[in-house]
This record gives sequence, C-alpha cells and structure tokens, in this order.
Amino acid sequence: MGDACFSTQLIDGDGVFNVSGLDNFMKEVKLGECGLSYAVVSIMGPQSSGKSTLLNHLFGTNFREMDAFKGRSQTTKGIWLAKAQNIEPCTLVMDLEGTDGRERGEDDTAFEKQSALFALAVSDIVLINMWCHDIGREQAANKPLLKTVFQVMMRLFSPRKTTLLFVIRDKSKTPLENLEPILREDIQKIWDAVPKPHAHKETPLSEFFNVEVVALSSYEEKEELFKEQVSHLRARFQHSIAPGGLAGDRRGVVPASGFSFSSQQFWKIIKENKDLDLPAHKVMVATVRCEEIGNEKVASFTADEEWQQFEEAIQHDYVPGFGKKLSSILDRCLSEYDMEAIYFDEGVRTSKRQQLESKLLQLVNPAYQLLLGHLRTRTLEAFKESFDKALTKEGFAAAAARNCMQTFLEQFDKGSEDAAIQQVKWDPSKVKDKLKRDMEAHVASVRNAKLSELCAKYEAQLTKALAEPVEALLDSASEDTWPAIRKLLQRETKAVVSGLESALSAFELDEASEKDLLAKLENHGRSVVESKAKEEAGRVLIRMKDRFSTLFSRDADSMPRVWTGKEDIKAITKTARSASMKLLATLAAIRLDEDVDNIENTLSLALVDTARPGTTDRSIQSFDPLASSSWERVPEDKTLISPVQCKSLWRQFKAETEYTVTQAIAAQEANKRNNNWLPPPWALAAMAILGFNEFMTLLKYSFSVCRIIH
Repeated sequence: MGDACFSTQLIDGDGVFNVSGLDNFMKEVKLGECGLSYAVVSIMGPQSSGKSTLLNHLFGTNFREMDAFKGRSQTTKGIWLAKAQNIEPCTLVMDLEGTDGRERGEDDTAFEKQSALFALAVSDIVLINMWCHDIGREQAANKPLLKTVFQVMMRLFSPRKTTLLFVIRDKSKTPLENLEPILREDIQKIWDAVPKPHAHKETPLSEFFNVEVVALSSYEEKEELFKEQVSHLRARFQHSIAPGGLAGDRRGVVPASGFSFSSQQFWKIIKENKDLDLPAHKVMVATVRCEEIGNEKVASFTADEEWQQFEEAIQHDYVPGFGKKLSSILDRCLSEYDMEAIYFDEGVRTSKRQQLESKLLQLVNPAYQLLLGHLRTRTLEAFKESFDKALTKEGFAAAAARNCMQTFLEQFDKGSEDAAIQQVKWDPSKVKDKLKRDMEAHVASVRNAKLSELCAKYEAQLTKALAEPVEALLDSASEDTWPAIRKLLQRETKAVVSGLESALSAFELDEASEKDLLAKLENHGRSVVESKAKEEAGRVLIRMKDRFSTLFSRDADSMPRVWTGKEDIKAITKTARSASMKLLATLAAIRLDEDVDNIENTLSLALVDTARPGTTDRSIQSFDPLASSSWERVPEDKTLISPVQCKSLWRQFKAETEYTVTQAIAAQEANKRNNNWLPPPWALAAMAILGFNEFMTLLKYSFSVCRIIH
C-alpha cells in the first residue's frame, strides 16, 4: 500500500501562517517521530510554469493544477504543504505561489518575495522551475529573484547548505551538457555581483548552496517523455539526506518535532523585514506573456493555408516566387506580434521577437534548402542537356565547357535570388558550390571519355601503321631488320604523335598531362613492336624451318631443286642453316635502342661454325657460350629467347630438318643408280636411226648369231 497523501495550506494568500493546520498535518504524517530523518523540498518559479504539475508527478501529491483550457491564471495561492508518497525518508513538499502572478498586481509583490525567502530558509532542497529559453538571457525571469534571494539569505540566516535544483522546463534540442555550464556561469555571476556583508566578503557560493541542474521535456508536447524523465528524477529523492544524496551535506537541521515552531519564526522574521526589494515582476510577466504571444504566432504560421500550400508544392519541385511570397507571410506574422506585445517591457519584447523570428525561420529553412536542392537539380540537368548537344555538334572544347558552366551558374544565381527571404540573409553558396562541383565532375567525365576515345583512335592508327610492316621485317631477318624497324617506329610514331598533339589543344590540358598522354602513345608504339617481336619469337621454330626449307629446296631463281648428284648438299645445308640461325639471332632480343650485342656471333660460333679448323684446345672446346639464361649486354626485359632456349630450339630445328637433308642425299644416290642402267651409246644411236622395232629385230638377230657360234 502506498502512503496516503496529506496536505494543508501552510500560509494563506494574505500571508497568515496556518498554525493549527500545520500542527494537524504533523500529527497525520507522524512527523514528530522522525527526529532528524526528514527532508523539506520546495519549488519556486513563474506563475503557470507547471510547478504544481511537476510536484504532483514527482512526489504523488495532489496540488491544484492549472486548467490549460481556461488560460494562464493563479492556481496556487499562498504556500501549500504535502507529504511525498513512497519516498524515504519522510519528505515534505511545499508548493509556492507563482512569482509573477497578475492577480496580485504590479505593486503588491511583497508576498512573492517573502514566500521565496521562506522556502529557502526552511528547505533542504529548492526546485527552481525555469524555462529553457531563459538560459543565458539577461532578462530571465528568475535572475532578479535569485539576486535578491542570495543577498537576503546571507543577511538573515547563517549558511545551512541548501541544495538549489534548477529544473529546466521545455528542454530544446540543445544537450543538457551544453546548457548546464551556461546556467552555472549565470548563477556564479549573480552571486559575485551581490553586495555581501563584511562577514561573507570571501564566502564562496558553495558554502551556502549546492547547485544541481536537470532538464525536462515539455509536458504538453511530449507527455510520455516528460513522465519518464520525472520518474528518473524521483529516484534521486530517495534517501536524499544520506551521504551523497541531494541534501547529503545539509547543516543546521531542526528536529522534526520543532519544525512547526521553527517555520513560524522564519516567517515572522521575513514578514518584519520591510526593506526587502525583490525585482519588479514586470520582467517576469513580460517574459511569460511575450512567450505566449510568440507561441500563438508560431501556431498561426504553421496553420496558414498559403504556407501549407507552399510547403506541399516544394516537396516535388522548384516553386517560382517563393522568397517574395514567404517574406510577406513572415512579415505579417511578426507585425501581428509587434501589435500585441507593444505595451510590454521593451527589452523582453525585443528578445522574444528575435526568438519568434528564429523559430519561424527554423520552420522555413528546411523548405528553403529543399527549394535550393530542386533548383540545383534542374540547373544541372539543363546544363548536361545543353553541354551534350554542343558536344555532339562540335566535339569537346574546354573553352566551350567553361562558357556553358558559367551560363548555367548565372541561371542558378537568378533562381536563388528569387528564393531569398528578406528577413534573413541565408547563403546559398554551399548549394552553388555543390552544383559547380557536379558540373565540373560531368565535364571531367565527358573529357576523360573523349580523351580515351581520342587516344584509342591514335593508338589504333599507330598499331595499324606498325604491325604488318614490323612482322614483314622480322620475317626477312637480316642485319638491317632492327635498324629498319627503328626507323619505321620513329617515322610512324612522330606522325601519329603530332596528330594527337594537335587534337589535344582543344582540351587545354596542363603541360604535364599532355606530356603523359604523348609519352603513353610513344610507349604504345614500342609496345606494338615488342608485342610483334614476342609473337614472332614464339613462332621462331616454324619460321626457321620455313626459311631452311625455302633455301634448301629451291635454287637462286626460286625454282625447285632437282638432286642430280652434282649439287653440294653440305654447302647448301650450311647456307640454309646459317640463314635460319640469323633469323633466330634476329628474334632473340628486342633492339629498339641501338645497343650493340654479339648474339649473332655467339650463335654462329656455337651452332654453325662448330668445326672450325685449328681449334684443338679441349678447354676451349668444352666452353659452351649458350649455357646461360641471359645474353651479354642485353637487359632481361629485352630478351625474347635466352641462350639456353636458342640451343634447345636449334637442336629441335636440326632434328626436324635432318630428314629433308637425308631425302636430298637419297635422291642424289638414286639418280646416280638410274644413270648406270641406261643402254650403251651405240644402242641409243641405233634406236635413234632405225626406230625401236627395227632395233629390236637387229637385237634378236645378234642373239641368234651368238648362239650358233657357241
């Protein structure tokens, strides 16, 4: 079962202390039995700021709350006292009359001052209810009140270490950790500015007060979040007087049984202090009322049909005339505020107008930013369309691209001027910079694509000019092959590079980029030659066999050889193999830099001239110049066929061409044998003279004569 909620009016609206009511209250809650184990909590702040609502949610009390539908009015008169439910130790809660109530009038504020001082005198914890938007403001409602409270507190009472718990109401999006330092700085400034008696000249604020700060969301707008935050705050009041609690280091505590007498004496002292002069409540009233008017104007603006139509239209596309029309709506709203707030304090009125304008602009800003976004998108699409059309007709030109960009950036400027609101100078430069970056990115993309196409075109042109001629030159494989290739490469590369250089002028590239592209094209020419050389090197064995077959099987007139027996097959074989060896030497390395090498001599000595006369030294004969993976004076990246590979290819070449040589030798021998079986010369002469039939008759007659003789 929870505690019952007991309450009484401690001091009525006329300042009369309810002695009998307090005594009955103490009996009901059995306060006298608590000794020192009790705490007193009070709350102070502007009228209708939700003090009673906060206490009821925080402590389960039943103080009278304002009816929001009846407007702002005084609900708590005097000082009321209740017992908090289900909080240990016993906690008394005091609800004070608002500090700026209009019911008491402008001049009769003594009770408000007295009740605030009374709360500070008897309480261990004082909740100071304040609006979030008052933080950092010179005209905040509670600042003058705090100043006087600090001054009188030092003069009337000895320090009792009261905890001031500032409750920030209707917290904005600003984090508490950002608000709290500002509030603490304000409190310290007030304390430092207060004239102090000699005894307390050097007394720090912390000697009199512990300062704590919490923030709560709006009860009306975020009720559930408000209740959740209050629930967390309630937990801090459990065991509040224990070490480390909210009032853990309080001093001068009156025993619970003497609470009634002590409270009466405090009130008596405060009532007799006629010279107390708390700040006029004009600032407080102006603060609340101007805030109300401002909130009404914000609500009126958000409900404005014309604004709602604008907001809806902007969700989909750019709206012409936005700035002019919206400026008119805002001006009307601010003018209405000025008329309704004209008689309130000028400083407060001006401050609240600035806050109202800020709130309205915060509502408008998302629509403005969205409008600029639509303008940027439309301008970018129009730029792309125009630029791409010009590109199709005239090709890429950097100057034309710049002019096109400038034209559409000027169009954006006109659109952003149309969207400008006269009440504020919002800078559209960030959106414009984003548009410019997008345009530049599109131009760069197109330029890179066109550059790639252009370079590919000239690379293809150079490839066509080099590929087949290089292949033909490598196939001929003579001493002049690589010089001819170098000359061809230089001539064709120069012509194509010149063409590319001329074409690049329209792109206005920086010198380094242009040199890179030209160098890339030159390197492409070399790579074409190197690629062809590698291809031919891969087919070198076939090429060698073809060359050998051509030279071995055909005479100087390219006629097929007839092996009659008179040909020197050995010499022909050597000649054909030497030519094949030259082909191998030509394709063994890439020679585009005019570097001298001895590959051909090495191959000739190792493969063709292996039986040189006069070579009898075994040590020399045993040395194999091809027993290496690299050529002398030839870089590895320029080597196509290594010495070891040449030796292996030559061995395979000889093996595969040996049959052709053997066939030729066999043909010669067969020809010789066929020549031994022919008739004698006289027989051939007789056949020619007599004819074949007569010759056969003569031959038979001769055979008959021979038989008779024998």
